[in-house]
Amino acid sequence: MKHFLLAMLWVFAFNTVAKAQTGNISGKIITENKEPVAGAVVMIKALNKQTLSDEKGYYELKNIPYGSHVLEIGSMEIHAKKQTITIDKSEHVFNVSAKAKDHKTLNEVSITGKTEKKKMETSGFAVAIIETKEASLRNLTTNELLDRSVGVRVRQNGGEGSPIEYNLNGMSGSTIGLFLDGIEISTYGSSFNLNNIPPSMIERIEVYKGVLPSHLSGNYIGGAINVIMKKDASANNITAAVSYGSFNTYRADVGALYRNPKNGFTTRASGFYSHSDNNYEMWGKFSKYTLPGGRIIRNYRVKRSNDEFETIGGRFEVGFTNVKLADQIFLGYNISDSYKEIPHGVTMTKPYFGRFNEYQAHVFSLNYNKKDLFFDGLSLNVNAVHSRRSTYLQDTVSLRYNWDGTLLVKNAEGPPETYGYSPGKGQQGDAVMSNIERRISNIRSNLAYDIFSGHRVSLNHKFEKSNRNDQDLLDPARSRWITQNVLTTNIWAMNYESELFNGKLKTNIFGKYAIYQTDQKSPIAENAGGLVYENSRTTRDNKGFGGTLSYEPINNGYLIVSAEKSFIMPTDRHIYGEPENNLLANPNILPEMAINYNFGARYNIVKSNKHKFMLYGNMFWRNGYDKIILQTRVDEVIEGRENQIEDIQVTQFVNLSKTQSVGFEAEVNYIFDNKLNAMVNFSKFNSLFKVEKDERGNPHSLYNKQVPNEPFFTVNGNVQYRLNDVFQKRSNLNLYYNAGYVAPFRTIWMESEWFTTPTQFAHDLGASYRFPSGKLVASFDCKNILNAELYDNFGVQKPGRAFYFKLNYTINNFNK
Repeated sequence: MKHFLLAMLWVFAFNTVAKAQTGNISGKIITENKEPVAGAVVMIKALNKQTLSDEKGYYELKNIPYGSHVLEIGSMEIHAKKQTITIDKSEHVFNVSAKAKDHKTLNEVSITGKTEKKKMETSGFAVAIIETKEASLRNLTTNELLDRSVGVRVRQNGGEGSPIEYNLNGMSGSTIGLFLDGIEISTYGSSFNLNNIPPSMIERIEVYKGVLPSHLSGNYIGGAINVIMKKDASANNITAAVSYGSFNTYRADVGALYRNPKNGFTTRASGFYSHSDNNYEMWGKFSKYTLPGGRIIRNYRVKRSNDEFETIGGRFEVGFTNVKLADQIFLGYNISDSYKEIPHGVTMTKPYFGRFNEYQAHVFSLNYNKKDLFFDGLSLNVNAVHSRRSTYLQDTVSLRYNWDGTLLVKNAEGPPETYGYSPGKGQQGDAVMSNIERRISNIRSNLAYDIFSGHRVSLNHKFEKSNRNDQDLLDPARSRWITQNVLTTNIWAMNYESELFNGKLKTNIFGKYAIYQTDQKSPIAENAGGLVYENSRTTRDNKGFGGTLSYEPINNGYLIVSAEKSFIMPTDRHIYGEPENNLLANPNILPEMAINYNFGARYNIVKSNKHKFMLYGNMFWRNGYDKIILQTRVDEVIEGRENQIEDIQVTQFVNLSKTQSVGFEAEVNYIFDNKLNAMVNFSKFNSLFKVEKDERGNPHSLYNKQVPNEPFFTVNGNVQYRLNDVFQKRSNLNLYYNAGYVAPFRTIWMESEWFTTPTQFAHDLGASYRFPSGKLVASFDCKNILNAELYDNFGVQKPGRAFYFKLNYTINNFNK
């Protein structure tokens, strides 16, 4: 042991001395008009060292010996360039401005370089990468970007701020992981979610369908959406944007970044504000007016009331980048607050007035990552978040209203008589004034080691502890009766990655083990002024495993295969409900297990410098056991009495004992002369109930029926065209068109024309103009230009035609 320690000390000392005479270089490669160059080769030929610039043009080379060297830069986008550099300290920043070939810049990521986007899409996972560069300049929300992605359907109960569910090819609800930089976004609270975060704060969005990589291991089986926030520290800048549009909707966001190149000190700050009255017109069959005496008028045109939404939030980070101790180390603080009026229950049967909720969250975070930790090949990544969230719900108005805000009249003849006040009642039943406090700690860590070139092993660990306290503020006598629920989760995952045959074959094999512990402390009585509690504890564990394979049989052609057996345990949302979202508790809900298979292919065709095609297709087969879904009605529909079962005020999560989903998704993207970009994608699947016999042994009435309330066939298409030097030299005019189709689908189990969501076909138009300086961009968007009748969860009508105008301004942008 003594000799071993001496040898290790000698190796450490040797490496320290050797590294003392080397330095690291980094920088950004841009064109003359300050557009980043992705996928550029950066090399020092004499040292046989090279790297590729990322999608932001950023590159890094480490351990360069002191002295003069020739830095060579080359790409299909720019003319090759050489630059002599001198290394005489540990850290250097060399930014390179190169001349663009034929003075054209790409709006897309170049398919010739191994960018982060291409690396992920060819890694073997069924993943799509959504980039936000162009979207951040337009009046698009993050959820609208997701809704246009292949196989993704965003289920929103109305306008901005409404409750949202995500559907990935038939998998939905809590089976879908939602992450912000690899941390569950629920940690940040409802006021800081994908509906509120503007695309300008986002680097890219990763959408996994089915199998997840090990660093996202968790309580999920249907896939995940991982939002990567902007972290580029290659240029100091301050940007701002404001927009205004229909339904009194206005938004503003600002972002700033500063990095000191001498010591690596970096600070980032961003903030957003959004408001909407959501007073759009409704006219569908579920929009109605109740006449005196109870007679109903259908298809009643009225503006949506009591649906105001407002949110504000900020994100602040301070730390160091590209220093000896860390590639990145940041301490962060997030604060967000929102107010949301609740216009109705799960369906639009009954309007609410006076029911609202408020959210607030304070979140502290630590982000650390370091490559070549202690020795070459070892890397560590740690994300730790602690949040305190509160949700306040109030519903104390007992009067009964029509959609136009007038009181219901109960008598058809004589002087009008309203229903009056009902003591102890609210809009959705019993009066409510409650507060839910949540404290969540979430730590994800990843330790990886490159055994040798093309082979890596990694160990991942997730720790999460959530504490939820529900308090009734309306009954002072019971305000101290707070039920305390604590859920502790530990998940270990290990995976082995390999690259064989010169990188043409990539494999990833992984397994995971999870332990869940639930502690509940419930007050059951009072004794001498003190509360008597009942304590209970449950512990469960589960195992899962899977793998992915990517093979490149022809140049730029990839076959992608993945399979997994996984599980999810019920969360506090499943078990305890969310009163503010009309979601009931279900303490008896069971864990869910699924077996997923995916087989797909990608092929990039470059006919010439002007014509590029990108093709993608994926087949999937998923078997679910005790699938967790939102409950839908199973009552028979009697013609003329539809109103007897259409009134659904609340819902809850329930189990379906056995389901099976089989489907296919595909996407085609065409680029012409780096000016025209056309894309079309579709997703088609059948999600069937597969229990043949009921509890009595008789044929089950729902066997082989499509699971309701899921849009199973969607198509999206968009076209973008860029015009250079319009009105002014060095300016750009981008024109956009988007179309979305959703096939009819049932909202309850029974076949009924009344409860079938009709065909939906929406069209959007937009344009953005970048002024010659590149600092100011103005955009105009018209959504649902034909004012189509659009619906979502349980037949809730969505906004019609709307117009928006937006200004983006880069206050400062300079290169170090």
